[in-house]
Amino acid sequence: MNLPLMDMPKPLREPDVRLSQRLATLRVANLVNIIHPADRQIYLELSRRVGKLRNFISSPLGLHGIENSDWGSLDVCLQRTLTIRRPQRHPLRFDEQVNVLIPWDTLRQLEAFRPDVILTHEAGVRSVLSAIYARRKRPRVPVVLAVGMTDHTEQGRGWLRSVLRRWLLRRVDVITVNGSATARYVTGLGADPARMYWTPYVTLPHAAAEGPATRGAQAAHRLLYVGQLIERKGLAPFLEVLGRWAQAHPARQVEFCLVGSGPLEDRLRSLTLPANVRMRLLGRLGPREIAAWYAEAGIFVLPTLADEWGLVVNEAMASALPVLGSVYSQAVEELCQDGKTGWTFRPDVAGEMERALDAALNTSVDRLDEMRAAARRRVAHLTAAYAADRIIEALGAALDARCPRPR
Repeated sequence: MNLPLMDMPKPLREPDVRLSQRLATLRVANLVNIIHPADRQIYLELSRRVGKLRNFISSPLGLHGIENSDWGSLDVCLQRTLTIRRPQRHPLRFDEQVNVLIPWDTLRQLEAFRPDVILTHEAGVRSVLSAIYARRKRPRVPVVLAVGMTDHTEQGRGWLRSVLRRWLLRRVDVITVNGSATARYVTGLGADPARMYWTPYVTLPHAAAEGPATRGAQAAHRLLYVGQLIERKGLAPFLEVLGRWAQAHPARQVEFCLVGSGPLEDRLRSLTLPANVRMRLLGRLGPREIAAWYAEAGIFVLPTLADEWGLVVNEAMASALPVLGSVYSQAVEELCQDGKTGWTFRPDVAGEMERALDAALNTSVDRLDEMRAAARRRVAHLTAAYAADRIIEALGAALDARCPRPR
């Protein structure tokens, strides 16, 4: 099937009263790099559904390196972690700094907590150590591996990672994926689709704009970007395309607002754009300020060259914004349909970005309002409670004796 994973039938499991009772006393170890604010809401929901949830994290920093210790009532344990920083060159010719986090006290922490089931994120060292711990115990502890990477994001990462991940995928009980591209990636590494469950990314309620799914003529085609100002986001190529479009349509005024900061900011400020393009660099803003800009914008732009997901797409669509986006964001691939909830393109294929931009800027105000309503409906069910239910489904499958065991 070529449908997005969100549209695929979910694995069906018969109701099991005994399993529900067991979940109520379950000790769950959740191992993750950081706790994103949106993830915090999911983990709070998850903690209400299990007996004990302890979150083992590698860094107290939040998204983009911002200090974040607002964990509420969550049980959080900060691990001792070695961080290795190294440059990475992607085949699409952008550079970025990759942080490899090695939480070296994982075995000791798990031994002290004695979990009934382990939920470990990303297919790195923490997950390998979790699998080793689980297989040493008698009876063996079930492991759920949450994966988010794709073939595209992993290009240029080296053969050793693939070897390590093939080994790991054979030694966990259940794999959760956030989209179709991730499912294709892990299947290509030998993962059994029968052991695969879908767990979505969700957005914070206050990060999205409320109000009617309509815009006036002045705001209807106003472009908005939210995110880091870095090469990987594809902003420079997009601005080149936008400049050419504006030159070809001198009677049209185009406004492009960018929320965020990063090393690309000075380069963006120095760009010479046609007189009918107004670019506004708004800097880093808080969630409520961003929500206010969602309410003032008409079309959301994400021209990324590589993103495992792209949570801003959820936020924009919940704010009734159709998305002009690159399919190298899994969120765009899963949530956006051409002419219905947005316009999609591959930024490295000649002409695709130009055609998508032209279609977006030439869509009528009335049609845009219809697309806004469709965009909001598309993500309405993606709440923290819904995501927690999907995780519970995966934990139950790992504990269930009927779930196929890896060899």
